[in-house]
Amino acid sequence: MGKPPTDGHGASAAPHQAPYPGSQGGAGRSLLQRLPWELRFLVLSPFYIGIPALIALTASFVYYTAMIPNPMALRAKERAPVIRILARDGTLLTDRGGAEAYVPLDLVPQQLIDAVVATEDKRFFEHWGLDPVGLLRAAYTNLRSGRVSQGGSTITQQLAKNLFLTSERSLARKAEELVLALWLEARLGKRNILELYLNRVYFGAGAYGVEAAAQRYFSKSTRQLTLPESAVLAGLLKAPSKFSPISAPESARARARTVLSKMVEANVLSADLAEIAANAPLAFADRHQARDKTGVDYAVDAVLEKIPQLTAGKGGDLVVETTIDLPLQKRAQALVQEALADGNSSEASQAGMVAMDLDGAIRVLVGGRSYAESQFNRALRAKRQPGSSFKMFVYLAALETGMRPDSIVHDLPLLGSGWSPRNESAGYRGSVTMREALTHSMNAATARLHMSIGPKKTAAVARRLGITSELRADASLALGTSEVTLIELTEAYGVIANQGRSMEPYFIKRIRTSGGEVVFQHEAPPAQTLVAPQQVVQLNDMLMSVVQNGTGKRAQIPRHQVAGKTGTSQDFRDAWFVGYTAHMVGGVWIGNDDRRPMNRVMGGNLPARLWRDVMAQAHESKPPMPLPLQIQQVSAPPAKPATAAAARFARAPMLPQEPIEAELFDKAANDDRPIPPEPIYGPDSRSRQMDGLLKELGLGKR
Repeated sequence: MGKPPTDGHGASAAPHQAPYPGSQGGAGRSLLQRLPWELRFLVLSPFYIGIPALIALTASFVYYTAMIPNPMALRAKERAPVIRILARDGTLLTDRGGAEAYVPLDLVPQQLIDAVVATEDKRFFEHWGLDPVGLLRAAYTNLRSGRVSQGGSTITQQLAKNLFLTSERSLARKAEELVLALWLEARLGKRNILELYLNRVYFGAGAYGVEAAAQRYFSKSTRQLTLPESAVLAGLLKAPSKFSPISAPESARARARTVLSKMVEANVLSADLAEIAANAPLAFADRHQARDKTGVDYAVDAVLEKIPQLTAGKGGDLVVETTIDLPLQKRAQALVQEALADGNSSEASQAGMVAMDLDGAIRVLVGGRSYAESQFNRALRAKRQPGSSFKMFVYLAALETGMRPDSIVHDLPLLGSGWSPRNESAGYRGSVTMREALTHSMNAATARLHMSIGPKKTAAVARRLGITSELRADASLALGTSEVTLIELTEAYGVIANQGRSMEPYFIKRIRTSGGEVVFQHEAPPAQTLVAPQQVVQLNDMLMSVVQNGTGKRAQIPRHQVAGKTGTSQDFRDAWFVGYTAHMVGGVWIGNDDRRPMNRVMGGNLPARLWRDVMAQAHESKPPMPLPLQIQQVSAPPAKPATAAAARFARAPMLPQEPIEAELFDKAANDDRPIPPEPIYGPDSRSRQMDGLLKELGLGKR
């Protein structure tokens, strides 16, 4: 073998050195090898991922083009989906959608186009169907707020979803949406995309497309929309129910001002014009007196608002089967209009009414005197003071501590407390039974009872029966000073009517497509026992006495036993009657939106009469059924009180003319003891529970 080469001094020659950076020969490969693997992945990923992705994208484009040669052909066939709403017996309540014309983009006011683009997709005319800048901005905003407060979908993506995709949420569906958006941009261009979008998008209240929305909310054509009206429609796209001019006109106006601000930010509107438009009067559509004659519009609006969340965005024509009893609904609306007609002596202008079966199926839903005058649904949304109709919770709480309808309470002033409620008759009746106190709605007796068992106990009982509104657990809670809605108070009474079992109000039974596919089917949740049978029959006994002998006499129905309670807030600002039979439960509220006092309208007069007139018709074909009244007798005698405090309570919750110092009053109002998760029943419960309570309040030491 030959010797290695040597230099002139006999040393071996050095091997060939790798070139330095910048020198010739293999420099690129050596540099790439020295890079971290993360950077190498970024450099090479376009070659390893981009080429297959490009091939897949091209194949998708070819497929969609073959399947849909001309997307604009959809325009000729386009119409808004029809929503057909049926009553409980299958008769038609109303049709929504389907009749409005398709509007070419050339006939859409530029100010409406600008408002929609500025609100929904500010960079619409700059991106190519996907907006990475918008996605990053939305992600950053959502991270800062800690919730999903901003979406990143472009108008093109929304159109792709509306035209071709289901409401399924998955990565595969999202990927298909992105590809379809790119394809639509390539096939249609911006103006055609915008035209199809504006004629497809949902504006709420059954209105699909700009023409349907313009007619629905402003009773005019799209071409006649003003700048403020255009801002209202653009604002609806984010949340049609929340910003609906029908149910929330002030929210709709506020949202329109936000849209105008976005238009200024997008440089499509001057600040001066935006200010003028923001302060311009907005006249929403008068739904015409003819609509009042149908008597179903409040119920229909409630159904339409519920549909999107039940169908998860399912498109196409829909048939909605409801629980509404059409003849009874019309009768109830007519009675309310007649009772509150202009010039009536009651000086009451509004009402709400709910009537439902004991499974929660709503048969009547009246949201006000006149839908044409006001679309605000007072039965579902208005929070008002229930007055004495709230006392039911106080007496139920007392029954659960071991008291009985015949237990003695004292209708006497609360001396030294700084607050002493009086009865409507301005007198006091002394020692009375709990049944008598509730029958004649005695305020002082109820307040004493409420303070004895503890305000937090009363509030806990109300919560258990379905009251979700904020309750102030103070002394005045017993007299109904915390505001509630009519639907939740009626639901609470429905629990008692349903023999203590839970009930959940609903008005949509089933939703199906025109082809018969069931999109939604109501399924009642498993019933829970919220009130023990013994307390149910005791409360039935007491609430029946209210209707037979007390403030609710005008609510009596021939052949049927009725239990219920009247309620009147301070200065006659609210009047209520909530009651039930063995078949149904219902509630009526009467008052004024501005809380102006009425002319001595009380729960026992006008509300009780309206309740009776509607329920009498509802019960015409129903057989008489008694309410459960067999009170279970405790076999074992009550335990002998072991302490002075318990012995004292055995005589009465509070002794006649007993001073109640402010300190003691505060102790009761600020009772911090935890409420047991389940009611305590049994013959010894009164002694056990009240012994500790009276000691803490100081009543056992006097």
